[in-house]
Amino acid sequence: MTNGNGTTPVYYASHPVIRIDGEVREGLGDILLISLLVEETRAGLYRCEARFTNWMPMAEQPFPFFDQELVDFGKALAVELGPPEGARQVFNGRITAIEAHYPQQQPPELTLLAEDRLQDLRLERRTRTFEDVGDADVVNQIAAQHGLTAAVDADGPTYPVLTQLNQSDLAFLRERAAAIDAEVWVEDRTLHFQAHNGRSAGDVQLTYGGNLLQFSVLADLAHQRSSVKVSGWNVGDKSAIDVSAGQSAISGELNGDRSGGAVLAAALAERHERIVTAVPLSNDEAQAMADARYRERARRFLTGSGIADGTPALRVGTVVEISEVGSLFNGRYIATAVRHTFDRIHGYRTTFEVERPGIGGR
Repeated sequence: MTNGNGTTPVYYASHPVIRIDGEVREGLGDILLISLLVEETRAGLYRCEARFTNWMPMAEQPFPFFDQELVDFGKALAVELGPPEGARQVFNGRITAIEAHYPQQQPPELTLLAEDRLQDLRLERRTRTFEDVGDADVVNQIAAQHGLTAAVDADGPTYPVLTQLNQSDLAFLRERAAAIDAEVWVEDRTLHFQAHNGRSAGDVQLTYGGNLLQFSVLADLAHQRSSVKVSGWNVGDKSAIDVSAGQSAISGELNGDRSGGAVLAAALAERHERIVTAVPLSNDEAQAMADARYRERARRFLTGSGIADGTPALRVGTVVEISEVGSLFNGRYIATAVRHTFDRIHGYRTTFEVERPGIGGR
């Protein structure tokens, strides 16, 4: 396996290293492992599926995974992937489900399902209100309730009232993040709530014909807009709210490319959208909504998916530099979903989804 830049051996044993309760379990990642999936999306909540052979007929316990000293609900499960000198942890969570399978004329199998600490935040629905708070105040309070440390780096207004109505804490935080163009995820016991542009997950270079095995990309005007407008009522000064977001909201992310809004206006016509379902109570809140909605649409102008050689450095938020796919689509993308997979046929591979707000040369 190679990453195309000479820093990874051309060949190496790609079997994962699996830790349970912090200890490396010999045999799990190589002898007994059938397949592995680690998935991360922009919505947060990593998940892991690890499928094993669960049959050792000559042993005292022929079903090794039925020994609760080895695996059990709530035990920590961590996975490392990559070459020996460049292996990285791609998952750290807890076992939440155990599935057994007994196929005909094949050894029994067992699948461990695990999720990261965000799992705690979706187990209970709440109805409550927060008064005179910013998003940082809400995140800090929710993190403390779950024994997590909050890391907040996102701008947002102060709200007279925020209501969590029959929602899990995770759903509520996702809603708050979407309202101000932020993202939510967990690393170990730290709850991150950060602006989209502030999420730094490093850079990865992928070259078609090298470490990039497959790639598909779509530039689509269907959901692009020239502007997004938000209306409401300012309860403070008792006046109407009417704000808009346009090209300037995304210009800093274009890197010289043509935006979907600009292409739309030149190729078809300007198209404007007004959000009528929101109920902002201040101009700042309305502007944050408009900017977030415009950027969300703009960033989806180009969307792509691909398969690469196993790349443990690739994760959600990574800047993916893709080359050798032509002037329209060469360039920098942001990873929005990443799946690390291992099986006995293909070894270690990384599939991914990416997006960007602009298209290249004419």
